[in-house]
Amino acid sequence: MGLAAGTIYLYQDKIIQLFVAEANKHIKTKVAVEKIDVSLWEKFPQVAISLTNVEITEALPGSTAPLAKLQQIHSTFSLWDLLWGEYHIKEIYLENGEVRVKVLPNGEVNYRFYQSADTSQSGKLSFDLQGITLRKVHVLYEDAPAQQKYDVQAHLMNAALSLKEPVVNIGLTGNARVNTILVAGDEYLQQKEITLGSQVIVNTTRKHVTIGSSELRIGKGQYQFGGTVNYAGKTQLDLNLEGKNTDIQSLVALLPRHVTKAFAQYQSEGDVYFKGIIKGEASAQKNPFIQVSFGCLRAFFFHPEYKEKLEQVSFAGSFTNGAQRNSQTSAVALRNIKGQLRGKPFSGEFGYKNFANPDVQAQLKADLDIAHVFGLFPVKDVKNGSGRALVNFSFAGNLKAFKTNPRGPGIKTSGEVQLQNVSLQFAQHPLPFKGVHGTFQVRKNDVAISDLKGKIGDTDFLVNGFLKNMLGYLFLDKQRLRVEADFTTRYLNLDQLLAASTTAPPVKRPSGKVDAYGYALNMPANLELDINAAVSSLKFRRFRAKQLKGNVLLKNQIISSPNIAMQVVGGRFKVQGSVDARQPLIKINSTAHIQDIKVDSLFYAFEDFGQAFITQRHLHGTLTAQINSELFFDHNLNARPDLMQAEIATTIRNGQLLNWAPMQKMSIFINRNELANLRFSEIKNNFYIQNRTIYIPEMEIKSSTSRFNNITLSGMHTFDQQMDYKLKIPLSGATKAKRDKDERFGVIATTTTASPNLFLTIKGREGNFKLAYDQERVKTKIAADLKTEKQELKELFQGKKKEEKKTVKPATEYFDF
Repeated sequence: MGLAAGTIYLYQDKIIQLFVAEANKHIKTKVAVEKIDVSLWEKFPQVAISLTNVEITEALPGSTAPLAKLQQIHSTFSLWDLLWGEYHIKEIYLENGEVRVKVLPNGEVNYRFYQSADTSQSGKLSFDLQGITLRKVHVLYEDAPAQQKYDVQAHLMNAALSLKEPVVNIGLTGNARVNTILVAGDEYLQQKEITLGSQVIVNTTRKHVTIGSSELRIGKGQYQFGGTVNYAGKTQLDLNLEGKNTDIQSLVALLPRHVTKAFAQYQSEGDVYFKGIIKGEASAQKNPFIQVSFGCLRAFFFHPEYKEKLEQVSFAGSFTNGAQRNSQTSAVALRNIKGQLRGKPFSGEFGYKNFANPDVQAQLKADLDIAHVFGLFPVKDVKNGSGRALVNFSFAGNLKAFKTNPRGPGIKTSGEVQLQNVSLQFAQHPLPFKGVHGTFQVRKNDVAISDLKGKIGDTDFLVNGFLKNMLGYLFLDKQRLRVEADFTTRYLNLDQLLAASTTAPPVKRPSGKVDAYGYALNMPANLELDINAAVSSLKFRRFRAKQLKGNVLLKNQIISSPNIAMQVVGGRFKVQGSVDARQPLIKINSTAHIQDIKVDSLFYAFEDFGQAFITQRHLHGTLTAQINSELFFDHNLNARPDLMQAEIATTIRNGQLLNWAPMQKMSIFINRNELANLRFSEIKNNFYIQNRTIYIPEMEIKSSTSRFNNITLSGMHTFDQQMDYKLKIPLSGATKAKRDKDERFGVIATTTTASPNLFLTIKGREGNFKLAYDQERVKTKIAADLKTEKQELKELFQGKKKEEKKTVKPATEYFDF
């Protein structure tokens, strides 16, 4: 050892010079090296010529880009070479770096930096490579014409070489991480650790490659392959591939990511196998023949996050690209599919022919536990479920024809799904569906609903009808679903059904109570409804209704109804109209007919319409009305009163005005008891709503139980509770003395033909308003009376005698209460 070390020390400069001279004869591109030395210990027992920080320029004209950048390159020869003075480089080690190999679109390559030399240092130093080792080297190969890319991190790869012209024998072993293999846009073996053992014989004269018995390991999976490749003319393949001890993870690793991403999280246990051949010409014009058989016996498939398993799964499958060796003749078949999900059996068949224009045949028969189905195949819109589904379904047809016309004659579907005690909790709604029973019968593209019943919150339902274009809606984009059904419920709780747990803020009612959930109304663009509804009882906040019947239509996000009728607070309510949800604001146009509804109950049901000036405690009677309205809401059902418009024709009969504050304020000159309970036989008027204001044209309140037998009211009331009312109160029951006394309190207008009237205004806000004389109306009345008296004088001169009348000038002060 001392002798060897001393010899290296004495002759290292000479060895380096010989190495550089010989290398220069073979390398035709620029090579930059930081340091070269000779070491006995680096690759003992071999002597190593070590190059540090090496950069090799790629072999393309004018390019300065690196082909390789490596921290270390070691070229080794035997210790015995030192004794004889002849150095034979047999192994090369590439360590810690990167190699980038390219084939350009025009076919040029960047890796031909090595060339044969006509002369060599005979008896001194020569290259006789028998092995190449890569340690911690990133290899990137890009082939533009072939649309291929290989990105591999070699942990430790050894290539044993045996050169006997014209035959090269390569033994390849080692392990690596495949970052990606990209072929024609498809990614394979992405982020996979592999172990490879292979023997390859290359005959450079015959241009023939023989792959001996080889093995590739991915995880637990073992893949054995071998065969021949002849590239003398068009490439001819004759390869075989067989998988042993495989599982779903290792099978998924072999396929493109876009094909397997839906199954990437699933794992398997049990015997999963496949075996295939690839044979024939592989060129731009032709594909080789491919045939693969695969399957499993008593296997388990499961989702690691949800811990659910498909158990005892068995099937036999096959794939071939067919006689024409293209997508048109390609086919996949799965036969005798059997298994269990939590002890409940399932079975089926599947066939997929002609990948360019697919024909599909599928059958499924299963007894499914809903909870376990969602555990194995999670759906993002469903949080959880339970219950049982009995499925018996078959489909046969061409997929393109199905996409073009899901109702076409070439599509054959049949079967049914029975739900038994099913519960579903959706992610976007706080209330689950519970106790759902019913049957769905599939006929071509439609589904018939038979006795579908259950509950959502407090609402029960019974549905019978049809789902038109159901399969197209489920499996195709932008397809419409039309629901034609009869809907029956004993109790409909709209508070719960309109609640939206995640999208809407809580609702604060006029009473001050805050609901736990807000409301949301969003109409799917591709949903159509034609529903005949029969509701025994309905609730929305305080509103209650009974015996609701009507037809509800939905199309293009517009809900409409020609006839909805119900019993409401002692009377009848009918409505027709539409709800347009296409825009950011929901627009509601409606015509409503109200007949014999108790006014106080109506005020209570609608929470006094958001005001406290006149409430359900103040007004009693029976209401009949017609309401034509145009209302606007956002999609959380918050009203936009600034856009609201309505015309309301009303009649209130047998009414009472009880303890109404403006009337109580007149008690200084009118008996308080009489004002506390003002009865009237009838009120008729048309109300108008616009610009956040209710407009009340002049109307008469006729009373037969009070000396105020004909009170007149008009004015307006804003949604901000600003009031401006005008009152005219007749004083027909007072004596002249009483009237004279009342003159101290204000203006009493008398007419030539009737009893005196008191003109008043009510202005201000709820709880802060003032009652005052209406001077303008008094002036107008006096002017009218003067005109009347002028006419009377004229008649007097004509011999007609009239009774004298008296007019008092208007005062200006407010009442001080």
